[in-house]
Amino acid sequence: VGLSADPVDSHTRWANDIRETQGAAVNYPMIGDSDLKVAKLYNMLPAEAVPGHRTPADNQTVRNVFVVGPDKKIKLVLVYPMTTGRNFDEVLRVIDSLQLTAKHKVATPANWKHGQDVIIAGSVSDDDAKKAYPGGWKEPKPYMRIVPQPR
Repeated sequence: VGLSADPVDSHTRWANDIRETQGAAVNYPMIGDSDLKVAKLYNMLPAEAVPGHRTPADNQTVRNVFVVGPDKKIKLVLVYPMTTGRNFDEVLRVIDSLQLTAKHKVATPANWKHGQDVIIAGSVSDDDAKKAYPGGWKEPKPYMRIVPQPR
């Protein structure tokens, strides 16, 4: 879901501009937060920000991506400057990792993508790892036990 500090009617114009200029449709719901209540609640804007009187500097802090888990806790915050578009591939990669690591006791390495090898979490003992991964694992370092991604 997207949150915008602009009135709802501006979302349709913005979505049309994206479709026209980028050839991509905005295919997620947008919530209007023109009174800035949600933006202030998540500290995306300072408490003194006034609806309808934002500057470009104020808008920059609104360009956040929050990934909220099923436990309703924030799992990730990405902050993008006004000059940089969001990387949806990275957001989806993070969600894949968060879902995988919540279900299995593994960690994903840098630049990991769905289907690639993962690392058995350090909190898992070798005895428990042997039960979960009877085929063993690669161990380039004593703290790094690499296995295929669990299904």
